[in-house]
Amino acid sequence: MAEAELHDGAVIDLTVDGTGPTLLLPVNPHPAEGSRADELRRWGMDPALGRTLIDGLRNDFRVVAFDYEGHVLANPKPDTLTPDNLASDLLAVADAVDAQQFAYYGYSWLALSGLQLALRTDRLSALVMGGFPPLHGPYAEMLRVTMTTYEMSIAARHKPASAEPTPTPATAPAGTADPTTDTSTDQPDWSTVEMTLNEAQTRQFVTLYQALQGFDDRTAQARLTCPRLCFAGSADIIQYDENWGDVRVDLAGPLVRHRAEIEAYGWTVQVLDGLDHTQAMQPASVLPVLRPWLTEALAACREGAPRRTA
Repeated sequence: MAEAELHDGAVIDLTVDGTGPTLLLPVNPHPAEGSRADELRRWGMDPALGRTLIDGLRNDFRVVAFDYEGHVLANPKPDTLTPDNLASDLLAVADAVDAQQFAYYGYSWLALSGLQLALRTDRLSALVMGGFPPLHGPYAEMLRVTMTTYEMSIAARHKPASAEPTPTPATAPAGTADPTTDTSTDQPDWSTVEMTLNEAQTRQFVTLYQALQGFDDRTAQARLTCPRLCFAGSADIIQYDENWGDVRVDLAGPLVRHRAEIEAYGWTVQVLDGLDHTQAMQPASVLPVLRPWLTEALAACREGAPRRTA
């Protein structure tokens, strides 16, 4: 198994599968099992999400899978999870598999990580952002959510962190809470949250979003040159309750309200009707969008044709 050394000296395992143009895929390649798999199913998530994506892409691409979210939870970077270091880590993964040129697909905070990568390298052959808009991004709202998460972790410091955290409210950066379920709607009840991460795990995301507060995603568009696709579910809007500061994080809205503007900047935009944040990240939703677009975009690059921008 290949591995890469990241900015803080920690090592991350890489799984390389398939042939074709290289695609960096920050997902867990190992399916969850047992009670963990049952819990993910309760959330409407595929316990083998990463493996299913790999299997759906490996016939057309050389897929380099790495569980970056799992890595930062196991090896927190409370003071160093910055946009510069994120980009450095992703480039270290590409270097470890000798990929001079590569495509990247990330979802949610791993999507915004791809945007930061694209601004710091000319090695990207294509960029796909799922579940986070490339323009009018909710960076201020996410700082408020992550600050609340951090404060909750301080209040719960006497409780041990979970080895395998439950997923959070849909736009939170990583597993932070264990809600009950509202049986009338089958939706998580976030008023019942119980913190499962420690201070170092949650503070790293505060560090990330604090560093992004001055980021101008409109000005950044002129610096993007590779083919790029963004998508989100049309119902990807999270309204947090008072425990989370009554924050509203709208990830679908920018793609719906500003679609023409985003497309004018060179993005292909797809809105998945009726899907929320969790539903739109499942392989059954992602693969029909990702695979054909990447195939066409990378074929154009290999043939020396003008890069597809819309």
